[in-house]
Amino acid sequence: MVDLLERGALLDQLGAVLEETSAAGRVVLVAGEAGIGKSALVRGFARRDAGRARFLYGACDPLLTPRALGPLHDLGRELGGRLAELLAGGSPRERLFATLLDELDQRSRSTVVVIEDAHWADEATLDLLLFLGRRIERLRTLLIVTYRDDELGVDHPLRAVVGRLSPDVVRRLRPGPLSEVAVAELAARAGRPAAGLHALTGGNPLLLTEVLAAGDAGVPMTVRDLVLARFGGLPVEAQEAVRLVAVVPTRAELWLLEGALGPGLAAVDAGVSAGLLVTGSEVVGFRHELLRRAVEGSLSAVVRRELNRRVLAVLSEVDGRTVDVARLVHHAREAGDVEAVLRYGPTAARQAAAVGAHREAVEQYRAVLGYADRLATAAHADLLEAYSVECYLSGLSVEAVSARRTAVELRERTGDRERVGAGLRWLSRLHWWDGNRTEAEAAAARAVAVLEDVGPGHELAMAYSNQAQLDMLDNRLSAAVHWAERAIELAQRLGDQQTLSHALTNIGSARILAGDPVGRADLERAFEVAMTVGLVDDAARALVNLSTDSAVMRDYRHAGQDLDRALAFVQAHDLSGYVQHVQGHRARLRLERGDWTGAERDAREALALAVAGGARVVDALVPLGLVQARRGEAAAAATLQEATERGFATVELQWTAPVAAARAEYAWLYGNDDRIAEEATAAFEGAARAAHPWFAGELAFWLWQAGALPETPAVVAEPYRLLLAGDWQASADAWRQLGCPYQRALALACGDRDEAAREALKLLDGLGARQAALRVRRDLRRRGHRRVPRGPIRATTANPAGLTARQVDVLALLAEGLTDAAIAARLSLSTRTVGHHVSALLGKLAVASRHEAAAEARRLGMVPAKDREPDGPS
Repeated sequence: MVDLLERGALLDQLGAVLEETSAAGRVVLVAGEAGIGKSALVRGFARRDAGRARFLYGACDPLLTPRALGPLHDLGRELGGRLAELLAGGSPRERLFATLLDELDQRSRSTVVVIEDAHWADEATLDLLLFLGRRIERLRTLLIVTYRDDELGVDHPLRAVVGRLSPDVVRRLRPGPLSEVAVAELAARAGRPAAGLHALTGGNPLLLTEVLAAGDAGVPMTVRDLVLARFGGLPVEAQEAVRLVAVVPTRAELWLLEGALGPGLAAVDAGVSAGLLVTGSEVVGFRHELLRRAVEGSLSAVVRRELNRRVLAVLSEVDGRTVDVARLVHHAREAGDVEAVLRYGPTAARQAAAVGAHREAVEQYRAVLGYADRLATAAHADLLEAYSVECYLSGLSVEAVSARRTAVELRERTGDRERVGAGLRWLSRLHWWDGNRTEAEAAAARAVAVLEDVGPGHELAMAYSNQAQLDMLDNRLSAAVHWAERAIELAQRLGDQQTLSHALTNIGSARILAGDPVGRADLERAFEVAMTVGLVDDAARALVNLSTDSAVMRDYRHAGQDLDRALAFVQAHDLSGYVQHVQGHRARLRLERGDWTGAERDAREALALAVAGGARVVDALVPLGLVQARRGEAAAAATLQEATERGFATVELQWTAPVAAARAEYAWLYGNDDRIAEEATAAFEGAARAAHPWFAGELAFWLWQAGALPETPAVVAEPYRLLLAGDWQASADAWRQLGCPYQRALALACGDRDEAAREALKLLDGLGARQAALRVRRDLRRRGHRRVPRGPIRATTANPAGLTARQVDVLALLAEGLTDAAIAARLSLSTRTVGHHVSALLGKLAVASRHEAAAEARRLGMVPAKDREPDGPS
């Protein structure tokens, strides 16, 4: 075993972070390639600091489909008590997470929680890491997460989790390769010449250990060859024991080995002596996962299948021990035992789904559905329906629709009309989510027809509410109220609280969009009903609709507080899709109210969320694209193009209208007036048909700017109606009362007085709307205005972040990659003063690192950019 050479500094850093936890918890991310010594570092830290803290361990396993919350189960076994009871009882993950938090909230002594190999983490475990990371500061807890960053693709979900942790609580460690000096010292201890060893191993501690153990100057080049050479030298009985351990990912319990090996269990000692295996408390495993995989990979298909059968036989017959059903499925699949896959797979999928590990549930269902020809028709339909839901929750729209459609066909074959109707209602929802409104409408109508023949019940009530939702989303508001009232009446008669909450949300949303304030009370009641019966998702939907509808209808008396309340709720319950939706709407609200820095921050945070599928990303893309376009930033075209592709993939006015208006504004800002009508006309006609005052008003304004508005619909919101009627001053006053400075500036710029023009430009310059101000100045000069004020001097224009002149100098040198010391020498300042400037400009730019500051400076045009000015959105 390689000593912890050249790891003293890392151990000291861990010790220092542990000291910080006396005031506030911290997260340490230990990343590096396989075999670099991440686990060895953590074990060394535990040995050195065991007297200062309690250490708890959880590990992610390389199963075919990972255990749902596998590390939390490990922690439960260590802690026992309430957490273990809840885990054994299959409690909801919210209770599990809260109970772990209570366990860690012990102020008497610090706790170190180690989660190893997070690159194999299941979806629910990733949610747990985020849950703990967001609350870590209030605990005396150090959370250490190890993972192989070289195995993380750009879309690996762990990257999103790491990116969402607060930089204030995160510390990053990266064990590096051993130096030639350290390699030489270890070679000397092993009695081996050091020549060529560093080049051969790259300083990787694991590979170095295997090379030194081989004891042969002509050692092979790979870990696999080294391990198999050592394995080949074992007695036959020991080889059999090592093979068996090799097919059990992570570790094998002694009782499992005893049942599978019988008298051959004693041969395990030879594997330990050879340095392949290590023993722990009642468990045996390989010294490293790469070693296990090397042995497992050397097994023939026949041998591997037989060994997995032996393991499965023991695991499935244990008495009085809890065996994670995901392990049973893993070994059943590896053993080719179809009956066992069919027996255990659905349970594993349901358990994964219950704790929010939806991707893992999808994989478990896929494994079972591979043998669907052995299932009865009804059982096959049951699995397809459950699989469809998990695909929906995992962002797999095509698979979700296909599975549900097949399930409906199977239900029709069995003559189960109620399940047919329920399936059609689900199919309607899935088609809408996939952007196919035509199919969604058809399935919804069929669901109502089928279920009305069946008779009153929960499914019929939900079919009514589903139709109400489709109507509400398409701004058919009278129809939405009609269907929602039918759903509410039936739900109340049945005592069906879930449908009642769902329908109240639909009717409340429809009423708000129709300008009826009673809708607020409907949505508050929907929230209360859902919370009373523990329906968190339905409660979230009520709050989200209340807040976003208020924002869309520019009810600024309530919208800000509504959005903050909804965002706090969905963040507390880790509902990422809703978080993105709400934060995108808050970005738009802040944009309209003149807080462009806050708008950009909200939009970027929303876009950073890992949310699969859906068009809710448009809610953030539009305000971000508008900020960029109004400032004259090159990135605007690409942002609005992405919004176009995502928004127009639906036919929903809530996304198509804002995108069309943004594209029309972009054309106006850059003088492409011929394109304004092309961009705005279709969406304007849709908004006018839907009688949406604000969407229709904004689009009408841009058509008016292009001279392409045939007539002003009566539905147009008042500030737009006043302007289109020629009363620019009343329009500007209306925008002022709403607190919308940019729109007020555009109204003033339409006036015929020099003082109005000056006020418009003052507002635009104050907002940093450089491109908008350029367009207004050009228009004013073309219309014959005299004394059009000049724009801000170049230094101000090039400094939208409000940096001081000295901070701009520091930023320019920082962007060149200079250190604080080098910047200090260049500017004749002290290093400490430069450090203060760097801290200040990081805050003003709202970034967390020097690299991000340089990128932001290039994006804002404060230092030379590498890219040319982009074309507009196509």
